[in-house]
Amino acid sequence: MKNVLTLILAGGKGTRLDPLTRERAKPAVPFGGGYRIIDFTLSNCLNSDLRRILVLTQYRAASLDRHIRLGWSFLSRLLDEFIEVLPPQQRIDEQWYRGTADAVYQNIYTIEQHAADYVLILAGDHIYKMDYSDMIRTHIEQKAVATIGCLPAELKYSDQFGAIQVDNQMRITGFKEKPPVADPMPDDSTRFLASMGIYVFNRDFLLDLLCTDATNRNSSHDFGKDLIPSLIKTEHVHAYPFRDRNTGQTNYWRDVGTLDAYYEANMDLVTIQPVLDLYDRSWPIHTYSPPLPPAKTVFSDFDKPIPRVGQALGSIMCPGAIVSGGKVDRCIISSNVRVNSWSEVRDSILLQGVQVGRRAKIKNAIIDKNVRIPEGMEIGYDRDRDLANGLTITENGVVAVPMEAFSNFI
Repeated sequence: MKNVLTLILAGGKGTRLDPLTRERAKPAVPFGGGYRIIDFTLSNCLNSDLRRILVLTQYRAASLDRHIRLGWSFLSRLLDEFIEVLPPQQRIDEQWYRGTADAVYQNIYTIEQHAADYVLILAGDHIYKMDYSDMIRTHIEQKAVATIGCLPAELKYSDQFGAIQVDNQMRITGFKEKPPVADPMPDDSTRFLASMGIYVFNRDFLLDLLCTDATNRNSSHDFGKDLIPSLIKTEHVHAYPFRDRNTGQTNYWRDVGTLDAYYEANMDLVTIQPVLDLYDRSWPIHTYSPPLPPAKTVFSDFDKPIPRVGQALGSIMCPGAIVSGGKVDRCIISSNVRVNSWSEVRDSILLQGVQVGRRAKIKNAIIDKNVRIPEGMEIGYDRDRDLANGLTITENGVVAVPMEAFSNFI
């Protein structure tokens, strides 16, 4: 895979994940206790033997830059291996990135400096495991100019993805970006073939295509909206069906673009047999791991008049976490979290450094990092009270607590 250059688009605002994206880009949002969302894409690259990677950032990228610097700086430049962060440089003009294709085009000089026959373009904000080398080999074998990763999706999600039509050889014959209603698959009237936003291009073809698109005033400079639809009538654009690394099925690929989707994907991890296997040693998910002590529970005073028991059931506990006389049930407990005496936390995600005061009660919540929950506070039990405290409540009733919450609470 040394003749492949990988570009990861990691500049998205992720507005539907607010308040988690108020201070960070979507790919930098924590996931699964010890990871960031972008760790899954980066780990897929390393596990696929792709070690020449450019990460294109834009929106509130300080947290993402720091994470990659701390956790992903182990590749050797002497061996022509690198993960390099590219902030917007405005070398072409004074515009910020106007679309996915424009983001790549504005970094065209950097791309030209790296010898490569193929360019793999990925999004940095999806949760999945995928061996990209299989897709690249298929692209080469099919002699396509471009190959798009795809998977079946329910028709009700038509307006969220690019919709693909293919012939019997998986050559793409039609492509519509986020149509109101997609054409169903020939063998399944309930689903359509959805683009994953994963592309393999012949490098020289891609550079010519980007230069042509940049001069088109009627283009929105987006791969899905403009470039891909313009190619399928005259060029061989191939569809690559995604298969999950662990299951061999097509069913685990998560765009955690909303708070409810983010919450559900995290909660799946605490089930007995989660679809996403974080414990698969043959396909490790890398991340930055600071030197922290093991997680622990404190107190087991069952015999006292008012028992004080540190208890964690059916939960993920990250290093540095302490459950000190409180109860945790079906939760993601990130590093350096402390749950104090007689408090209860259920079905919730607590990000790094959260402190839960004594006798507090929390359920169905996402608590952003370093929030201090006051003693006796209840979250997730009274909708009106949560709204009065300035918290966000999703359609499914999940309560999201931003970083700055309760700073003035007395």
